[in-house]
Amino acid sequence: MTVRAGREFLAIPGPTTIPDAVLQAMHRPALDIYSEQMINLTESLLRDLSKLFATRGKSYIYIANGHGAWEAVISNVLSRGDKVLVLESGRFAIGWGQAAAAMGADVEVLKGDWRRAVQPAEVEARLRADKAHAIKAIMVAQVDTASGVWNDIEAIGKAIKAAGHPALYMVDTVASLGCMPFSMDDWGIDVAMSGSQKGLMTPPGLGFVAANDRALDVHQKAGLRTPYWNWSEREGTEHYRRYAGTAPVHLLFALRQALDLIEQEGLENAFLRHRLLGEAVRRAVAVWAEGQVLGFNIADAAERSDTVTTVTMGNGHDPAPLLRYCKEKCGVVIGVGIGDLQGKAFRIAHMGHVNAPMVLGTLGTIEVGLNALNIPHGKGGMEAAIEWLGEGVTP
Repeated sequence: MTVRAGREFLAIPGPTTIPDAVLQAMHRPALDIYSEQMINLTESLLRDLSKLFATRGKSYIYIANGHGAWEAVISNVLSRGDKVLVLESGRFAIGWGQAAAAMGADVEVLKGDWRRAVQPAEVEARLRADKAHAIKAIMVAQVDTASGVWNDIEAIGKAIKAAGHPALYMVDTVASLGCMPFSMDDWGIDVAMSGSQKGLMTPPGLGFVAANDRALDVHQKAGLRTPYWNWSEREGTEHYRRYAGTAPVHLLFALRQALDLIEQEGLENAFLRHRLLGEAVRRAVAVWAEGQVLGFNIADAAERSDTVTTVTMGNGHDPAPLLRYCKEKCGVVIGVGIGDLQGKAFRIAHMGHVNAPMVLGTLGTIEVGLNALNIPHGKGGMEAAIEWLGEGVTP
C-alpha cells in the first residue's frame, strides 16, 4: 500500500523541481539562430547572468553541465604545470581540482574537513607561505552539496587580499547562485561559474562562467585554451560564436523564463525565502536529532547552507530504507549521501523552485518514514518547522 499519487516530488539537490512556466516556455518552435530575436535573447541572458553574479565583467553560456563549466574556467586561465590551491570542505571543490589535475595543472589541496567550512585564516597562512607566488589560482565552492556546508566567500576573499597574493580567486556557485547572496566584484572574485539545474530552475544542460578584467588578461596567455571553451572564440561578431555553434534554443527559452521569475520575486526576497525555508528544515532536523540517530553533518550551525541540509544517520542505521520508503510509499525523492557520506547520510534540498508547502511536505514525509521504520528520533520536528515559519513569515 502507498499514499503516493501522480509524479514524484524531487527534494534532491539537483536537478531541482522546474516551475511549470519554465517547462511551458520550451514548448514553442525554435528560432532562426541568426535572427535579431535570437541575438536579443542572448544579450538579455548574458546581461542578467552578470547581474546575478554581481559583476561588471563578462559572462559566457556553455552547452554543458557544471562539470563542463569547471573545464571552461580551467582551460581559459591556466597553463600546463600551473599550481592551483583547492580549498576542501566537501566533494565539489575537490572534484574541480581533480579536473584541473587531469588537464595538466599542479593541484594542491588545503586540507579541510567534511564537517566544517573553509577557515579563512588557514587560507591566509598558506598564501603568506607562498613567497614565490607559485600558486596561480584558488578554487572553492560557495556551497558544497555533498557536505551541506556554506563557505564565507567574502571572508576568504579578504584573507587572500590580506596575504597580498596575486592568485586568481575562482568560485563554484552551482548550488548557491540565485539562492544566497553572491557579489563577485565586491568580494574580489576573479572567476565564478554555475549551472542551470539548481537555483536557476532550468533543466540541466547550461553552464555559466563570469570573468573580470584580471581573469581576461590572464586568459590571453593561458596555454590550456581549446576552441570550444575559449572565451576569445566566443567574442567574434558572428552570433553563433557565442555558443561555439548552434545555440541551445529551447534551454535558452527556459532560462529566460526562469530569470524572469527571479526578477519578479526580487533577488533579496529569493534570498529571504531560502533562509526561512532552510532554517525550517534545520529546526526539524534538530528535533529529530534528539533520538541520537540523526544529526547534522556540519557541526557549526552558522556554517550550514540555506540550499541543502545533509543529515547523518548513526548507531548502525542505514539511510537507504528511509529513502526507499519516502520514494516508493509517498512519492518524495530525498537525496542520497555522496562521496565520503555515501551510505551514511541523506540530503534535503531546499533551493530554487521551492516553497513552504513543498518543504513541509518533505519534512512530513520523512517524519512518516521515521515512524513507519521505527527509527529513533525526537518527536515534534514538523511542529518546530511550522512554529519557525509562523514566527519568521510576517503578516
